[in-house]
Amino acid sequence: MRTETIDALTAYARGAPDVMLLTADLGYSVLERFAEALPKQYVNVGVCEQAMVGIAAGLALTGHRVVLYSIVNFPTLRCLEQLRNDVCYHDLPVMVIAVGGGLAYGPQGYTHHGVEDLGIMAMLPNMAVACPADPLEAEALLPQLLDRRRPAYLRLARSGEPVLHPAGTKVTLERAITLRSGTDIALLATGPILGRALAAAQTLAARGISASVLSFPGFRPLDQQAVLDAARGHRAILTLEEHMVTGGFGSRVAEVLLAAGLAPRFGKYGVTDALRGQIGSQAWLLDRLGPVEDHAMALL
Repeated sequence: MRTETIDALTAYARGAPDVMLLTADLGYSVLERFAEALPKQYVNVGVCEQAMVGIAAGLALTGHRVVLYSIVNFPTLRCLEQLRNDVCYHDLPVMVIAVGGGLAYGPQGYTHHGVEDLGIMAMLPNMAVACPADPLEAEALLPQLLDRRRPAYLRLARSGEPVLHPAGTKVTLERAITLRSGTDIALLATGPILGRALAAAQTLAARGISASVLSFPGFRPLDQQAVLDAARGHRAILTLEEHMVTGGFGSRVAEVLLAAGLAPRFGKYGVTDALRGQIGSQAWLLDRLGPVEDHAMALL
């Protein structure tokens, strides 16, 4: 996913000399293609993420659109104050591309688990937050976020993620995508965990349960109408996210339902405090949450 995204950024920046890419000494084997093609639009600022955000704000104030590239926890948790005060307060065209979302860096332990970023970034003023499920969504979202010319956050996984959508699928930040239609339960997912939702829907079908599957590439703005339609068309809703379930995607969906006075059977599948001390592969860590289909069955 990250390679496809940088390829898309390189293609976009060729026709947009105001776009600059900054990194804090990360992205080797990925960013070279941009640096070689557009050396005057690329800067490695060194291992100083907070200063990188300040530099980006300065460049933005002089007419540039700036893209920052780093591992999820560094440009969000470490740079939260700089993003809040330097970028978002001034509504500047600075976009963060964060790799390693969720549990992608599972073997490195909790310090590298990016599981609070979406909720935190979504609270910042003027910030659009996108969490693509596959390379197709990521490539489509990148130009949309750059065209906004406002603060943006694009959360990527790591590498090797499969394409989950048919070719030609229309992807927009503001709209959810229906991959499967059902009547009993709606599985609403954001990010690559969509793959587990699709697999769970097949397992549920074998058990006689009809499940819809929707992908939400936009975390903020959230497609509220898709949430309401899912609630009205199903007996239950289960949200899926590779993020803390407290203050994450499931919480945002629940807010929409409560505000509309809707109360379907509701559950959240995602990271909990119990995983904080766990170290292992991404798949192993997600398996600790239990099968998605079991969570779905418990709601019906």
